[in-house]
Formats: sequence, C-alpha cells, structure tokens
Amino acid sequence: MTEHLSEDYRERIAGLDPSQQLNDKLGISFVEVGPERVVATMPVDGNRQPYGLLHGGANAALAEALGSTVAALNAGTDKMTVGFELSCTHHRGVTDGIVTGTAVPLHVGRTTITTEIVLTDEAGRRTCTARLSCIVRDYPKE
Repeated sequence: MTEHLSEDYRERIAGLDPSQQLNDKLGISFVEVGPERVVATMPVDGNRQPYGLLHGGANAALAEALGSTVAALNAGTDKMTVGFELSCTHHRGVTDGIVTGTAVPLHVGRTTITTEIVLTDEAGRRTCTARLSCIVRDYPKE
C-alpha cells in the first residue's frame, strides 16, 4: 500500500521495527490507505478490558493510527505530523468480532490537520467517534 509514496519517504519509514509498533501488537490491519480516506480493522480478541468489552484505549489507539495516517499522507513526504489532541466518544460496547475504523480529513491546513474517525462493529453500528488533531512540522535536522 505504499506504492504512492516517494522512494525517500518509503526509505524513511522502512527502518521502523514492526515488532515494536503498537499497531502490530493490537492486530490493526490497514484495508484502504489514501489522503482522503483510511480504513483499518482491529480484532476485539486480545484487546479487551476486564469486563470483556473492547478496551477504550484500544479504540483510541486505532483512532490515532488512522488519523495519524491521514495527516501524514496530507502533510506530504517532506513534513512530519504529531498528534496533539485526541478525543473519543464511546457509544456502545463490543464484546467480540472485529471493529472497522474509517478516517477522513476534516481540516487540512499548512500547520494543522484534523481528522474524524468513526469505528463500527461487524453489524455496521457506530461504536466510537473520535477526532484527532495533528501539528505539521519539519523533520528534525540530523
């Protein structure tokens, strides 16, 4: 899914060790990746809180992964994005199956990008609505 990214950008992210990435630990799988829409899934299994429900923090991590990806794709390969505000409203509990998250940009500016993320269960019911705002920055000088 990185074919639309520049070679320089692919090299920059290639050095990241997948075993150290939260997305892999949570079982997040990207289904669609583009600057106008990013979709990913995450299993409930392995991401529950003590009462058997999908953990709210797992919802937040999925939302941040999706929103951050939208922001990075819209910022361009010569900039980096860093989240500075995440809000999540949990509408209904999920006890099994897979949740799907869809992120779309709400605002793409020169210095900030805000994304709306909607999580749904396998029946298509909204389980969480989130909003992530990211700051757009230059990469640190080495």
